[in-house]
Amino acid sequence: MRLTLWTDYALRTLIHLGARDGRLATIAEVAGAFGVSRTHLMKVVNELARQGYVETVRGKGGGIRLARPAAEIVVGAVVRDTEDDLAVMGCLARPGFCPIEGCCVLRRALRDATQAFLRTLDDYTLADLLVPRARIARSLGFTRADRRTG
Repeated sequence: MRLTLWTDYALRTLIHLGARDGRLATIAEVAGAFGVSRTHLMKVVNELARQGYVETVRGKGGGIRLARPAAEIVVGAVVRDTEDDLAVMGCLARPGFCPIEGCCVLRRALRDATQAFLRTLDDYTLADLLVPRARIARSLGFTRADRRTG
């Protein structure tokens, strides 16, 4: 299974925000920390906000932060909400794509594998991904002042 850059950026953004312990971050900070496009990340963040994962604060001193506790954000749900197509082969996404789809065991096996993949991700929350929080914060370049102030 291969996830899109959209999902990759969404998960990285959530990890970044989770490591900030509720303090606001800017899209520029998140983009800079991961070396990704601000323009693309802005679209991802807007969708994360629409889906209720991220809260946006407008105005001077504004930014983004998690809209709910990290323990309530299930990784499998984020993947489902950010991926347009989880089908690993064309026959799973497009009925009538293959003449043997009605009797194909491979199709069922791939569907089962995709469901197993998502069930595994459902066992993880954002809080689980943040267990090495201090190391994540250091890796993202947060300073001591960042950790003390909001």
